[in-house]
Amino acid sequence: MSNSKTLVLVDGSSYLYRAYHAMPDLRAVPGDPASPATGAIRGMVNMMQALRKEVPADYAVCVFDASGPTFRDELYAEYKATRSPMPDDLRSQIAPIHEVVRLLGWEVVAVPGVEADDVIATLAQTAAAQGIDVIVSSGDKDLSQLVGERVTIIDTMNGKKRDIAGVTAEFGVPPALMIDYQALVGDTVDNVPGVTKVGPKTAAKWLEEYGSLDNLIANAASIKGVAGQNLRDAVASGQLALSRQLVTMKTDCDLSGYIGGLPQLDAVTLAEPDNAALAPFYEKYGFKGLARTAAAASPEAAPQKAAEAQGGLFDAEDAETTEIAVAAQQRDVVYHTILDEAELDAWLARIDAAELTALDTETDSLDEMVAQIVGISFSVQVGEAAYIPLRHEGLEAPEQLDMARVLAKLKPWLEDAGKKKLGQHVKYDQHVFANHGITVRGYAHDTMLQSYVLEVHRPHNLTSLALRHVNRTGISYEDLCGKGKNQIPFAHVAVEKAAAYSCEDSDQTLDVHGVLWPQIQAHPGLLHIYELEIQTSEALFRMERNGVRIDAGELARQSNDLGARILQLENEAYEIAGQQFNLSSPKQLGEIFFDKLGLPVVKKTATGARSTDEEVLEKLAEDYPLPAKILEHRSLSKLKGTYTDKLAQMALPSDGRVHTHYAQAVAVTGRLSSNDPNLQNIPVRTPEGRRIREAFVAPEGKLIASADYSQIELRIMAHLSGDEALLQAFRQGLDVHRATAAEVFGVELDQVSSEQRRYAKVINFGLIYGMSSFGLAKNLGIETKAAAAYIDKYFQRYPGVKRYMDETVELAHSQGYVETVFGRRLYLPEINGGNGPRKKAAERAAINAPMQGTAADLIKKAMVAVQARLDEERPNIKVIMQVHDELVFELPLAEQDWVRSEVPALMAGVADLHVPLLAEIGFGPDWEKAH
Repeated sequence: MSNSKTLVLVDGSSYLYRAYHAMPDLRAVPGDPASPATGAIRGMVNMMQALRKEVPADYAVCVFDASGPTFRDELYAEYKATRSPMPDDLRSQIAPIHEVVRLLGWEVVAVPGVEADDVIATLAQTAAAQGIDVIVSSGDKDLSQLVGERVTIIDTMNGKKRDIAGVTAEFGVPPALMIDYQALVGDTVDNVPGVTKVGPKTAAKWLEEYGSLDNLIANAASIKGVAGQNLRDAVASGQLALSRQLVTMKTDCDLSGYIGGLPQLDAVTLAEPDNAALAPFYEKYGFKGLARTAAAASPEAAPQKAAEAQGGLFDAEDAETTEIAVAAQQRDVVYHTILDEAELDAWLARIDAAELTALDTETDSLDEMVAQIVGISFSVQVGEAAYIPLRHEGLEAPEQLDMARVLAKLKPWLEDAGKKKLGQHVKYDQHVFANHGITVRGYAHDTMLQSYVLEVHRPHNLTSLALRHVNRTGISYEDLCGKGKNQIPFAHVAVEKAAAYSCEDSDQTLDVHGVLWPQIQAHPGLLHIYELEIQTSEALFRMERNGVRIDAGELARQSNDLGARILQLENEAYEIAGQQFNLSSPKQLGEIFFDKLGLPVVKKTATGARSTDEEVLEKLAEDYPLPAKILEHRSLSKLKGTYTDKLAQMALPSDGRVHTHYAQAVAVTGRLSSNDPNLQNIPVRTPEGRRIREAFVAPEGKLIASADYSQIELRIMAHLSGDEALLQAFRQGLDVHRATAAEVFGVELDQVSSEQRRYAKVINFGLIYGMSSFGLAKNLGIETKAAAAYIDKYFQRYPGVKRYMDETVELAHSQGYVETVFGRRLYLPEINGGNGPRKKAAERAAINAPMQGTAADLIKKAMVAVQARLDEERPNIKVIMQVHDELVFELPLAEQDWVRSEVPALMAGVADLHVPLLAEIGFGPDWEKAH
């Protein structure tokens, strides 16, 4: 870009749809579905604020589509006819979105009779002709025809930039040919016809060869094949000329009634936000944090702010030489850097006396098992924090306090459970301190878990929390250390910058806690769940610390066996195909399957190619040997690459154990997820998958024990639905699948066949996940009509289940969320605002989420209860893994009887449901044999 002025044009219509679909179903009155929808408004504010921060502008316009038809509708009645109508919840937010964008300082334009793209094109061309640089912010690829020396398109949602080189690389043609390209390809979204079966590759190839659409048309007679005939037909019918008219953006829109006319652009100078008007706007729509910030920034608040600054608490002028006051006048913060013993002692006294201290570590690794401390920060009141640099390096690094001495002084406070501590993802910091021989106690709060409990469907990182709840932005890690291969270690960051970054984290964590914690306290159910999550975090820390021993020799043997079988499968596949080919190439698979072997085409991809995805392979494998070989080859290759080749490498050299990371704040149902390695995804339905568990072993003189809840989600269904027949089956200790088969097929229990039991099992579990008659038919390999009859019979026999499903979906629609038995809230943003398929998916989730979520709560309760008992009575027994509904232990041989009697009883006793909980336990030298 040159040094000229810059015009930023926002594709407001694209923005508002993105904002609507990206945000949850927010309401002006939280939780009240009858109050106005506000998600798109909030999303729009976030996006406009972020754009203003990231892209400086002299002039700025946000362009929206106006209501009513445009000139393109007159050209072609079917234009955009296939688009779904705008959701009512979004339509109601358009007027306030226009209002808030104006208040944020942007000129808002919507011109009847043309589209937003046309207005953007007119403004872009006008500004570029005056030597003004233009940045268009949009995700719409159609705007690529506007790109030139002075016009660039950016997509802030994914970081994509479309300049001349970017457009050429993406589409295969330069921006000057994009109209021709679009005319040939057409647009299924806007219902622009284009040329039948001419896709992006063909269009780019033709335009590269002939130089323009006009030259291509002039030579249409020489174009061979079906595509050539389709081109000639499109020319003859006028379809191609129409398509070109439809995709060509107007650059001469009359804007005189909207921004004072062109070519003068002074009317669209970017203005400062009108905070005095923004504050009541935000208040009206329930954005409390934004309202507070706008009110504080308004002119009326200036005298008060000046008076506060005179108080001296945030006065940078009085800071000692080792203090760092980062933008104190603008952000009202003072951050200290502790470089001598006196300052350290003063801050130790402050945190010792504080009711709650926010704590953060800066380290040299993201791997919590090996990370070493570089620095530590604290905050005891919002707006002030301190950083202790301990291992910063470089010529300009100041002399720092001795780490061993600092940690020795901190250790009594860190290990005192009575000194309440707060963090963001505290489990990581616990590991870091443990690496230095310190067992931190007294972590009372974790803002990540507070967010997870209050707003499970939203991001839980500190950057998002600070922006969302206290309207604060900050320094990113990349700002300090860079990205990719050029990223520097944190220890090489200048101390003053590191101090600002780390202090900001502690400060913002304390600030966010002040907003989230009262909300949790106000709801007993959420408070119970939050307390459970805090306890679970501690149990997971212990489990991660324990790790599980890995038999590297066994894994090597398995890798060799898998490698031999994979090679054998490749040779068998080559023999069937009659040639060698790449088993991982969809293109080559398609040619072999459909061209050479004549296999039926099951489905096509979005671009019209013949699909060879997993679903297609499974369908074809029912009748043909080659797809079956491909499936087995893929499965074994994944096992080898993901587990048998890598698990041993993941073990710590110091103990030979794998220490998986359990993520608490990921799954919306409350389930834990694990990574490095992922223990949840070991495919135990196959012999090869189960064999992998043989490599998880007990040391000599010890055993592995596996305790697993039995049919937990079905038991929860019985509890939630209150269906008497289902309750009785569990109370009597019956085989619930056999009991269901007896009910559905109308036979005595002892007359149920294995096939009938299998059908009943699929029905039981399928209905939990909202399976339709079509899905059941596909799963059982029967007609849809027969599957529907089975479901009808099931609901006749278990009317309570049907009643529960209907009432739960109705409740989800009315309040926007469902709850587990223990009060965990599971939000469903699409239940009222989504389109057909997404709404149906949300309704299925509404039925299943309380069961999955309650199961997640139960295993967490079990984990906490078992760990507490072990601490009291059997500290030599370790909990080493949690997978799905299972806890895995490592124990001395002598403790087998105690574990056999006590652990299942503990797990069964964590909750009192309408049906008994049952935990089953097994023992063995490895994880597989313990099942």
